[in-house]
Amino acid sequence: MELERLYKESTHHVLRQRCQIILLKASHRKTSNICAIVGIKSENQVNKWVKRYKNEHASLGIQCLRNLEGQGRKSIFDSETESELIQRIVKAERQKLENAKIILEKN
Repeated sequence: MELERLYKESTHHVLRQRCQIILLKASHRKTSNICAIVGIKSENQVNKWVKRYKNEHASLGIQCLRNLEGQGRKSIFDSETESELIQRIVKAERQKLENAKIILEKN
């Protein structure tokens, strides 16, 4: 089964977690029990993924458990442009990184 394979092999933690949620729900576990096993505090979040899987699996397949475009945490830094700036500031303030943090926050 593809859910079991992704649960065991995926390098993405959230995808493994979502597969585990669906597998546990398929074995008739209670939502509160699933929360304890998976390590999620919100029963609503577990129910949301179960509902999304039921509603969208027929059309999207296992892709319905992946983040949609635009979901997830946005990048804090523009990797290319700001990486040089960060390296330069940290190098200049290597004795006291708190100063580097303050300078970066101002920029």
